[in-house]
Amino acid sequence: MRRKRGRALDGWLIVDKPAGMTSTDVVNKVRRAFDAQKAGHGGTLDPLATGLLPVAFGAATKTVPYIMDGTKLYHFTLKLGEARDTDDADGQVIAISAVRPTDDEFRAALPAFRGEIMQVPPIFSAIKVAGERAYDMAREGRAPVLEPRPARIDRFELIARLDANTAVFEVQSGKGVYMRSLARDLSVACGTVGHVAGLRRLRVGPFLEKHAISLDKILAVEDNAPASPELLLPVATALADIPALALTNSEAAGLSQGQAISLVDLIGRIPESANPAGGVARAMDGGRVIGLCRLEDGWLRPERLL
Repeated sequence: MRRKRGRALDGWLIVDKPAGMTSTDVVNKVRRAFDAQKAGHGGTLDPLATGLLPVAFGAATKTVPYIMDGTKLYHFTLKLGEARDTDDADGQVIAISAVRPTDDEFRAALPAFRGEIMQVPPIFSAIKVAGERAYDMAREGRAPVLEPRPARIDRFELIARLDANTAVFEVQSGKGVYMRSLARDLSVACGTVGHVAGLRRLRVGPFLEKHAISLDKILAVEDNAPASPELLLPVATALADIPALALTNSEAAGLSQGQAISLVDLIGRIPESANPAGGVARAMDGGRVIGLCRLEDGWLRPERLL
């Protein structure tokens, strides 16, 4: 059996992604900088975008789905008057308009984009259509027809109006919401066209800007020595938003062996925020995270052990 190359590291690195790079480029660079065996990211950022890109090493990759399901916070800059095929500044102009909505017109249109909405993704996206990536089809001139998808928008506010052509918005959203689609659709709702000229992600689940480290700092290692594991956050940091459930030592041992626990035995300990009908809880043995469990059919069942 071949031994994996690199160090066996576990933890999260929160990168402040610079503009002009893909998320995969960033992951590859930091994996090499840490000489790590295994790494992946918790939610793609477009090349144009900056901000939080959580990178998971080793065991942290098991918690990526829970990070991707977490709340996101963005600031995006809307450039009015030009629609682009990519719905951002990297694309080609496909329509123009002389209409410039007022701040009041923007604010009047925003409520329709809050809550549970249906959203058509950009044609330049990684969504698969009949087995092909939408962006591959679009690049070949075969623009795909994408169906509307459910999206959850918790907050959508106008926070700055830089000039008649430019406005800045703050969005707090759930999983899989496209800021480029919001910019496109808000513009149309206000009787004009527009695209994203700038985008920054400020939060991903429990990870905030204060946790982020610039890519330059991570890569600035002397004498080609691997980057320090001290820059990594513990694997369990990713689960901070998930309700914690305290177990006894024997319960924790049984759960670690794949055994389910009756919810009757846990009465009084189940967090109020944990949905007993299919919700997820963070199983704790004292201060140690055992893993993630699902509450369903009267049982606590192990789902992802760490």
